[in-house]
Amino acid sequence: MPSSAQFQDRMLSLGLARVSEAAALASARLIGHGDEKAADQAAVNAMREQLNLLDIAGVVVIGEGERDEAPMLYIGEEVGTGNGPGVDIALDPLEGTTLTAKDMPNALTVIAMGPRGSMLHAPDVYMDKLAIGPGFARDVVTLDMSHAERVEALARAKGCETSDITVCILERPRHDEMIAAVRSTGAAIRLITDGDVAGVMHCADPMTGIDMYMGAGGAPEGVLAAAALKCMGGQMYGRLLFRNDDERGRASKAGITDFDRIYSRDEMVTQDVIFAATGVTGGNILPGVRREVGWMTTETLIMRSKTGSVRRINYRTPVEKT
Repeated sequence: MPSSAQFQDRMLSLGLARVSEAAALASARLIGHGDEKAADQAAVNAMREQLNLLDIAGVVVIGEGERDEAPMLYIGEEVGTGNGPGVDIALDPLEGTTLTAKDMPNALTVIAMGPRGSMLHAPDVYMDKLAIGPGFARDVVTLDMSHAERVEALARAKGCETSDITVCILERPRHDEMIAAVRSTGAAIRLITDGDVAGVMHCADPMTGIDMYMGAGGAPEGVLAAAALKCMGGQMYGRLLFRNDDERGRASKAGITDFDRIYSRDEMVTQDVIFAATGVTGGNILPGVRREVGWMTTETLIMRSKTGSVRRINYRTPVEKT
């Protein structure tokens, strides 16, 4: 049972960084080896081990499938020593298993933590996602707009031409019509093969050159991305997509009653959270794990929505200690 201790985000943030680092170091040994499952499992094992060292009564609300899919960090799994505050945990031990296996950019280990009840329990279905960075009026773009209208509205808000807008989209056949509509406006598109948490984060980081993210991807990853934007700033909207009655049943089991609801960022993540991500393979947001004889080095992004603080932590450790 969780204690009555309050969620101390500042005290827990370093511990969360260690969790993310451990998963990155474990999966880094399998970069370029072509084995997605082994890389993912290595990250899961390391993340679970570190989570169980934290003085929390944690419950995984966004994880890797249901209980019968163990040994993954499954939805509903309890982690931590059980002696601290009750917390919700959203995680992707290795966002970009294919990217890791093929040594492609932007693979991350990702985890967010907030007080119990702070995160949407998103079922394992698709979510239609739309995100932009900070500094704009509320609802300057919406999911109810057409794909082209979103580009045009954001360009007006930025005071630029649509040809100055760059949109990040996950490269999938289901997005062919969207890609054509966005390109018809003159906007540029940066296609990504995997990793839409990183894709959403790109639009909140001016160094990436991305203005907007749109497209359908996993709903659990949508909640993780919302947690990141709650820390970084920016707007995000998500609407669950259902292909069959089985997926609707999963949503009902997760407590979803309005299947057509559009969730804002702050409806997906309702309270202050902390968020950590560590680069596995190098990308626009974080460098990958650097290996040299006898040593491994990681860089971790640790953020707190309460203060808006963003820290980057470099961690260098002897290989025999990993």
